[in-house]
Amino acid sequence: MNSSLFFDISAGAYIAAMITYVIFLVVRSKTVGIVASTITILGFVSQTTALAIRWVNSYYFWMSSHPQSGLYEALLRAAPLRNLYESLVFFVWSLILAHILIEFKYKNRSLGAFVTPVAAMALLFIDISGTSKAIQPLIPALQSNWLLFHVLLSFLGYAAFAISFGAGAAYLITVTESKKELPYLFGSIIIGIFLAILIGMGIDFLSLSGAERANLIQNHWLKATIRSDSGGVATASWVIAIGFVAAVWHLGLRLKGALAKLDVTAIMLDDIAYKSIAVGFPLFTVGGLIMGAIWANSAWGKYWTWDPKETWSLITWFVYALYLHARYVGGWRGKRVAILAIVGFVAVVFTYLGVNLVLSGLHAYGG
Repeated sequence: MNSSLFFDISAGAYIAAMITYVIFLVVRSKTVGIVASTITILGFVSQTTALAIRWVNSYYFWMSSHPQSGLYEALLRAAPLRNLYESLVFFVWSLILAHILIEFKYKNRSLGAFVTPVAAMALLFIDISGTSKAIQPLIPALQSNWLLFHVLLSFLGYAAFAISFGAGAAYLITVTESKKELPYLFGSIIIGIFLAILIGMGIDFLSLSGAERANLIQNHWLKATIRSDSGGVATASWVIAIGFVAAVWHLGLRLKGALAKLDVTAIMLDDIAYKSIAVGFPLFTVGGLIMGAIWANSAWGKYWTWDPKETWSLITWFVYALYLHARYVGGWRGKRVAILAIVGFVAVVFTYLGVNLVLSGLHAYGG
């Protein structure tokens, strides 16, 4: 059985859920809200099924070339967490799981209009990046029993951090009175840059042939815009990108009125951001750093090599450690910790994707 059908169903369900959640925000109908939640859950079930099928298919793929492997070893090596495509799909699965739990806990469906677009954008990134969806041989560096636990816990942590990012950004909008306030200025610029890069990657995708799209990330990233070989195109792209970020800053505060109508309070958003980080931090610490170091020692003979991926993982860990320390010990609340939640997720994105795009190192295979 092919997992592609169930992945396509889940992608369609998340897009349909996003539209239904937006309608729910407009009409405020309880029935529409229930429909949106139901579609999201059905999409999650479909994606879970797809992951299970891909795991089974990967198991048989592994056994075809390693018939001497035992069941336990083969299942660990076949975990669908082995490349960019599978890790992004699992990130979306983790994000939707976190959203469903939060929706049931806080009895508020409004946040679905903000979470489901992130899931849809992550799935869109798979297509615009030209990422291969085929089951591929597991390269030697990844042939370890640590693969499943290291990546599984890391991405569960990433999903929790993504929730904290959204809650932190929404909190800033909720409590900001003027566009000139420094926390809002910083947060809106970060979000504007993120969206500008995504649009730039979409332009890259449209400008390339089918064969070139297969290695968009490695060879063509933003080459059609700000990294173009044409000075005129690059200059114009920079001007447009800066104008776009300025527009996000100028218009972003208009979301405050929408948030006020959603029964989403600043206290709720602050609580969601804090609890998400409180869950994500130990997952990332154990899975990302500790298990990663143990795996590195078995693979390369050293627990730590200051590889770019390791260094940025440590930077990410320090940002979230500062968040928890500032909240527990320093008594920080409000805008200051919301900024830390935003900065932390920016570090997460760079650790996950940016290192592979602009740097090199032992973790280059992750691209």
